[in-house]
Amino acid sequence: MRTYKDILYPELSYDIFGILFEVHNNIGRYAKEIQYSNLLEKILLTKNISYKRELTIGDSQNRIDSLIDDKIIIEIKAKQVLQRKDYTQLQRYLQEGTIDLGILVNFRQRYLTPKRIVRIQNWNKSHS
Repeated sequence: MRTYKDILYPELSYDIFGILFEVHNNIGRYAKEIQYSNLLEKILLTKNISYKRELTIGDSQNRIDSLIDDKIIIEIKAKQVLQRKDYTQLQRYLQEGTIDLGILVNFRQRYLTPKRIVRIQNWNKSHS
């Protein structure tokens, strides 16, 4: 059975989820990804949370939307439905950057449901 101690970065994740809900409540569900990213950045600055935006990771030159406190990748989407490739993309970013936790958020949803994605150990790149 998992305990609170088993969860990666519980306090930071909780804060990020709150910020993502704040972004969604302020902009709604029909904006562009860049608008969500801009407001996310503004809120992170006001809360003094360390982040890097549009950061290139790994040898493949992939660019992540945001890296929070050098611990959590945030991948922002604004589309009808998340697809398997969106989860695979975030897992690939986690592998390349050796980051252990990512949050995939689709702001187009009526009810926001950010997904915590944990880096899979020994993940084979053939999944991409």
